[in-house]
Amino acid sequence: MRFIKDLYLSNRFFTLLISSGVLFVVAFFIPILYGFVKAAFAAFMVLTIVDYILLFGQRHGFFARREMAEKLSNGSENEIYIYLENHFPFGANVKIIDEIPHQFQKRDVLFLESLKSGEGKAIRYWLRPVKRGEYEFGAINVFVSTVIGLARRRYHFEQGKTVPVYPSFIQMRKYELMAISNRLPELGIKRIRRIGHSSEFEQIKTYVPGDDTRTINWKATARKGSLMVNNYQDEKSQQVYCIIDKGRVMQMPFEGMSLLDYSINASLVLANSAMIKGDKAGVITFSNKISSILKADKKPVHLQHILELLYNQRTQFKESDYEKLFANIRLNINQRSLLVLFTNFESLAAMRRQLPFLQQLAKHHLVLTVFFENTEMEELLTMRPANTEEVYLKTIAEKFVYDKKLIVKELNQHGIHTLLTPPAKLTVNTLNRYLEFKSRGLI
Repeated sequence: MRFIKDLYLSNRFFTLLISSGVLFVVAFFIPILYGFVKAAFAAFMVLTIVDYILLFGQRHGFFARREMAEKLSNGSENEIYIYLENHFPFGANVKIIDEIPHQFQKRDVLFLESLKSGEGKAIRYWLRPVKRGEYEFGAINVFVSTVIGLARRRYHFEQGKTVPVYPSFIQMRKYELMAISNRLPELGIKRIRRIGHSSEFEQIKTYVPGDDTRTINWKATARKGSLMVNNYQDEKSQQVYCIIDKGRVMQMPFEGMSLLDYSINASLVLANSAMIKGDKAGVITFSNKISSILKADKKPVHLQHILELLYNQRTQFKESDYEKLFANIRLNINQRSLLVLFTNFESLAAMRRQLPFLQQLAKHHLVLTVFFENTEMEELLTMRPANTEEVYLKTIAEKFVYDKKLIVKELNQHGIHTLLTPPAKLTVNTLNRYLEFKSRGLI
């Protein structure tokens, strides 16, 4: 049955078969052509048999396997490799169909390749998941044909595999590597000069233009014969908490990914950066109740705990309860900390409902409220209205944008720091604000 089940006839076969039928009809009216048509049909059948024998005469004529990372990174391009090996004694044309997880909603992952006898080849492509969770890969289907091309043999390589999709650790590693190589400005991270200094002395170094003249060490200057200054480092072991709102306001998608997943990815990068800076990082998630609290720490193993906690976040996008959030923070966080709240306010009324709780938090902690610009409105804001309906739509869009600016102004008036950012620039802008707070000695 395998020789029948794995046999697929090509379009070329059916084209020649139909052409043969047409020629036989023509030969019925022109008998002199009958012999030629009969010979051509016989040659066609012989070629089909030869093609079949070449394809099925060898049991293991072709091999394929898929290789990928043990876990995929959410919101990032993940590399997938398919390795091909042709064991036939002749060159082969192949069509590869990879059964990727249904979450991608793609049915066109198809590749066409040609391999010589004994040749191996690697196909590389990328997948960008937009939701956390488990993704199930299926088999690799390879359809092999010879140069004759009348038949194809299917190889079905069972490579079913379930792969977890974690918060964007690729993005986290990228920022980490850039920080190590001192290339963060390439990603949009600003170099911020420290204002004043902390009480933690680091070293004495040679004066360079721009250094604070108040830190000149006159004794070291007298010994060296050149200006020397005291260098101070940022205070360490400060607590940084990423507080993620999992309520309905975070369900809105941009470029296929929800605001919740954007916030989770940014929280992972911020927590890792804070730990590199010597600070302690923690995570709190909430919606209608407190979902999880991970106490701030800076041990190397703590980053893995953060990654696992963020991966396992599930929500029904219910109404968020800020009163419970305030009560739990007062109960569990005693030291003054930086609280980075990832949420979204679409109207002044929505913000004012939560303002009393944010004000109470700001009395005891440094609060940074991060919410999002609606980048989907950019087209409405820049268009030239052609009719009454478009005038109405543009007016509504401008009102939404203006309300966001009013929210920022009102929060700032109550001593609450704000960050209004496009979802795509969330990580960069949040890191910049954290570094700004460090440079100003606010934490």
